[in-house]
Amino acid sequence: MAAQTTSSSESLVLRQPVLGARRFSNYFWATVVSVGATGFFLASISSYTKTNFLPFSDPTQLVFVPQGLVMGFYGTAGLLLATYLWLTISWDLGGGYNEFNKEKGEVKIFRWGFPGKDRKVEVDLKTSDVQAVKVTLREGVNPRRSLYLKVKGMRDIPLTRVGQPMTLAELENEAAGLAKFLSVPLEGL
Repeated sequence: MAAQTTSSSESLVLRQPVLGARRFSNYFWATVVSVGATGFFLASISSYTKTNFLPFSDPTQLVFVPQGLVMGFYGTAGLLLATYLWLTISWDLGGGYNEFNKEKGEVKIFRWGFPGKDRKVEVDLKTSDVQAVKVTLREGVNPRRSLYLKVKGMRDIPLTRVGQPMTLAELENEAAGLAKFLSVPLEGL
């Protein structure tokens, strides 16, 4: 969840943007995979046609079977992975917002999903159904620091983004601020 929150109408609406797939790390890895896969694929084509398509190397000296064939396989697999990464970024999977509206008594959780009939993932709730704000902490090799909304008759709804965990101070501030805004208890700290 982004550290920035916006409030309007004298603190009656709290809107928290959630960063999705459009992160620097995703752009970086999509670019690296694209460049590497293109190099492997061009090396494979160069070894097959005996025409050099790479300016920094001479793959025409490679024997097509098995070396050029394997490089073509790696290049094709890499290009498919790069396509997936670029589509994920362009669709902004996981991006959206959390909106808490005291004036209307509504909570809206919105996220973008994969294209199709269920592309928009929306959860609309009443603020009176919110029981608590829950914090989950798990340290170790794969740390998890998550913020959830406990709602009557539903499972806990995650509010934080997927990916790199928030710092403990950020998580505490977000949780305390949200619990205070919604006038509900804070669990897990």
